[in-house]
Amino acid sequence: MTASSVLTSKIESEIDLLQRHVRMLKAIMDNEPIGIIRLSELLGVPQHKVRYSLRILEQEGLIRPSSDGAVTTESLKPFMEHLKVILDEMERTVKELKTQLG
Repeated sequence: MTASSVLTSKIESEIDLLQRHVRMLKAIMDNEPIGIIRLSELLGVPQHKVRYSLRILEQEGLIRPSSDGAVTTESLKPFMEHLKVILDEMERTVKELKTQLG
């Protein structure tokens, strides 16, 4: 187990949050329309965290509410492709950093 560090804690936190948002998107895609309680049960995530993620995803235009629960929008597919590009770039950066560490 490694000690927490100011240098790494922010990025670890942001990656955890991104991972939760992506898991939420995937669950919505696979089960739409889906409500907060069902998402919480399905993912094992507390309802308050589900609500936060849904709010962020809606603000990004990736989902929208419906009377039966959250549904995805046409913006989702282009976002996922863009996210893959960003993650590839991050992976290259991480490899460079690891090389610099020796």
